[in-house]
Amino acid sequence: MRKKLIVPLACLLAISSSMVSCKKDYTCKCSKTYTSGTGTNTNDYSVYTYKENRKRAEDRCNDNTKSGTDLFGNYSINCQIQ
Repeated sequence: MRKKLIVPLACLLAISSSMVSCKKDYTCKCSKTYTSGTGTNTNDYSVYTYKENRKRAEDRCNDNTKSGTDLFGNYSINCQIQ
């Protein structure tokens, strides 16, 4: 009786584990670009690491993208998975 349960159970385990997305470390690198009348200036801004599947890591990385104004002028922060 045990042998009859082992094979279907092993198949079910193999199928369910193939449906789970692999989580690994993804690096999100952001740069900050200032725009002024004289041109643009881009610098490295921040680096984040997400332990997620690729789609979720990309979504979280894109959430860091924004624009605004500070003491140095208008800026935009652009981020992408490396």
